[in-house]
Amino acid sequence: MRTRIARGYRRAVATIAALGLVATMAACGSSDDDTNSASAAVTAEGTDDGSELTLWTRAPLELQAKALVDAYNKSHKNQVKLTIVPNDDYVAKVGAAAGSGDLPDLFAADIVYVPNWTKAGLFSDMTERIKLLPYADKINQGHIKAGTFDGKEYVLPFVLDLSVMFWNKALYKEAGLDPEKGPATLDEYKAHALAIQKLNKKDTYGTYFGGNCGGCGVFTWFPMVWASGEEVMDAEGTKSLLDGPAAQKVYSTFRELQDAGAIAPAAKDDTGATWVAAFQEGKIGVMPYPATLLPTAAKTVDVGVAPIPGVSAGSGSTFLGGDGIGISKDSKLSDQSWNFLAWLTSEAAQVDVLAANNSTVARTDLADNQYSAKDPRVVTVNQVAASPQSKTPFAINFQQAFNAPGSPWVTLFRNQVYGDAGALAADNTAVSGVLGQ
Repeated sequence: MRTRIARGYRRAVATIAALGLVATMAACGSSDDDTNSASAAVTAEGTDDGSELTLWTRAPLELQAKALVDAYNKSHKNQVKLTIVPNDDYVAKVGAAAGSGDLPDLFAADIVYVPNWTKAGLFSDMTERIKLLPYADKINQGHIKAGTFDGKEYVLPFVLDLSVMFWNKALYKEAGLDPEKGPATLDEYKAHALAIQKLNKKDTYGTYFGGNCGGCGVFTWFPMVWASGEEVMDAEGTKSLLDGPAAQKVYSTFRELQDAGAIAPAAKDDTGATWVAAFQEGKIGVMPYPATLLPTAAKTVDVGVAPIPGVSAGSGSTFLGGDGIGISKDSKLSDQSWNFLAWLTSEAAQVDVLAANNSTVARTDLADNQYSAKDPRVVTVNQVAASPQSKTPFAINFQQAFNAPGSPWVTLFRNQVYGDAGALAADNTAVSGVLGQ
């Protein structure tokens, strides 16, 4: 499947090796050479002089990346040469290129890796350039924050991926639920899933989750904690808070659903490769889901969309995932590269390319546009992206603590749903131990 949350978290060894390689390069940071120095002329629009720029991105973003690059190349003298890298090879490829000084002019990065790569000095400082954008404060601040290191901004949003609640309207109607109203609290989520389960339809279940997928868990469960007004980590990203009251409510909700037989059995061992398939087949009543897959799911299911709920009814939340993008430390064409990035944040790119292709815009002032207005579900996605309860978590050791196979986070939530629920304190301490390394 194409969603980056499901496919991007099966390569811990490659990640650690690559980051170990580039971590030694922090002193070679991107702002020291003449081309990228603060003394160079900095303009809001950059330079469009017919240069050839290189851009790398991961395979899950191929559709959006190609659309953006094609539109830019048709309207500019500069030409961007796009390289699509297999998802599982991306981290190692970036690490190797960083070590040899061969990074492309521009490269995208899964937003949870960005703090590590900014610390390692792989991106050029764009602080002054970003300040010149008249809508700088309207750009998704979760991605800006994730790309900020030592007070300097290195990354802009490339493509956003959000988690939202999906439900099957046909199954809701059959179960006597309001097909136009999704769950507004965790208790309603549980009640709706149980109602679907009581239909006793063959191979049909109330809900599903990636039961052995760390990335799936952070993408869909962290927002439940945020929507409850609590945090999953401290502000520095070095201590886990996943033993708090809201987190415990999340765990108990899923354990009760598991005990009732309302979670599809395949969920227990799902590492993320197939975690959305059952819903697309019309076999799941309600579950947290990647918003980028709405067009795909809507081909086979009459889908309802809502923010991910918390303990109490409120605005809901989402994990503001996806990829950030920046100018590499190795680029000799920083001003031309900025021309592409400035255009990327413009209405022409955000609305006429991304929104036109059912992708979420990265500017709050463009959330309501002529394309999103055609589908109320897209409006909902854009609105939740702008909610103050919606966040992008920040931690240097995010991959090792949460996304890697067998991470302490995977151990924690599997214990809470399938194993020893009494191990929460010890499991949470183990997550903090990795975050604080």
